[in-house]
Amino acid sequence: MSSAVVYIHGKGGSAKESKHYASLFPGRTVIGYDYKAETPWEAKEEFPAFFEEIERRYSSVILVANSIGAYFSMVALAGRKLEKAFFISPITDMEKLIKDMMAWAGVTEEDLRAKGEIKTAFGETLSWKYLSYAREHPVAWKIPTSILSGGRDHLVSRETIEDFASHIGAKVTVMEEGEHWFHTDPQLAFLDEWIAGKLKIRR
Repeated sequence: MSSAVVYIHGKGGSAKESKHYASLFPGRTVIGYDYKAETPWEAKEEFPAFFEEIERRYSSVILVANSIGAYFSMVALAGRKLEKAFFISPITDMEKLIKDMMAWAGVTEEDLRAKGEIKTAFGETLSWKYLSYAREHPVAWKIPTSILSGGRDHLVSRETIEDFASHIGAKVTVMEEGEHWFHTDPQLAFLDEWIAGKLKIRR
């Protein structure tokens, strides 16, 4: 049986982004996962069936996940037999991120509990159910993982990433000029070299 790489995009992303990774994993089939889930509890329902099929077809699977795709993966796939994971700008502490967004919007926990959902001026809808779920279901991730983070990430602080990495024994690489979304030519070149270095592939 052959080996596969499954790419899980972030919010607003697409499975088509997986094409970028095809040349980075020679000898492996790269598959983009076009999931529908918008919440962690939906991901926990949706992701396992997809990965069960992947595991039937391939002898080993590497996960590459971006931003909230990494968070959904940690919620839904913690018990799966994955060879390793590459996380790019992962959301590692959803409770903290929601509380940060509440602070940006001037919303208290009492406000959110009372209203259930509150739309913000920056385009996000805060949800008491989401905050409660994140709080009640902390991530328990044991897959060997490497993390790439941007020094200019506006959503997840370096301290949050490093605390998570220390907890699970992961190695963090920081691109100081990187943002939460790695999308410019220099950022993508850095990402490519990071993966190649972890796989010990000469480019």
